[in-house]
Amino acid sequence: MRLAKRGALFATLILAACQNETAAPPPASQPRAVWPAHGVDLAIDASDVLNELQTRRIDFVARYYRHPESRWPALSPQEARRLASLGVKLVALWEWHSARPAYFSYASGYADAISAYRQARGIGQPPDSAIYFAVDFNAQGAALDAVRQYFAGVSAGLAAAGGGKPPYKVGVYGSGAVCDAVKRAGLAQYSWLSNSTAWDGSLAYRGWDIRQVGRWAGLSFDHDADEARDEYGGFRLAVEASSGGPPPHDAVAQAPR
Repeated sequence: MRLAKRGALFATLILAACQNETAAPPPASQPRAVWPAHGVDLAIDASDVLNELQTRRIDFVARYYRHPESRWPALSPQEARRLASLGVKLVALWEWHSARPAYFSYASGYADAISAYRQARGIGQPPDSAIYFAVDFNAQGAALDAVRQYFAGVSAGLAAAGGGKPPYKVGVYGSGAVCDAVKRAGLAQYSWLSNSTAWDGSLAYRGWDIRQVGRWAGLSFDHDADEARDEYGGFRLAVEASSGGPPPHDAVAQAPR
């Protein structure tokens, strides 16, 4: 009996550990009354997986604004319109050279903010929603200082784009240490905790608005599963307004050299 009980307990612990890696959001037919909200972030055009997204209870889809030279597709007006038709929220994330410590500086943050602003306007992202900016490495010491300078540039770039008032709020994606440092400096309103739990400060960080949690069971496409709580900077895009089009001409200051 003791051996049997120990075996059952061991099996239960293994099952619980596995569930941390691959969780199952509730079916679309089963409403969920409380947070956390469930979402996915993915590098591909979500237009190709709309049918799968409809079969699960997904509250938001996170997609990327990108530099024109990126090999990955940026969120387009057409994709945004298709996602809007599902009734899900969108979360916007800028990513470019985000894994290269040497890239991070005030000037690169300023330039990225201007590019992200233009893409946000192009899809019709509403004012006062958030654009997250990615830090995809374990920033420490001088590199963490450079990250703070980068976000100072992001804040200045968005303010310039808005004629003095930033049209969008700023979110930071990265380790617990990065999220904490940038928010403590007053340079971001939202934080998105990476699933890289070995990075500095990640296991102890509790101030997240969004966090990655592995993968959702039952979804065949490559993705990261996310949980969000409270008001996390996502936005609902009206279908009729999501066709985009070129943004109006803005007098945007050039990035400082």
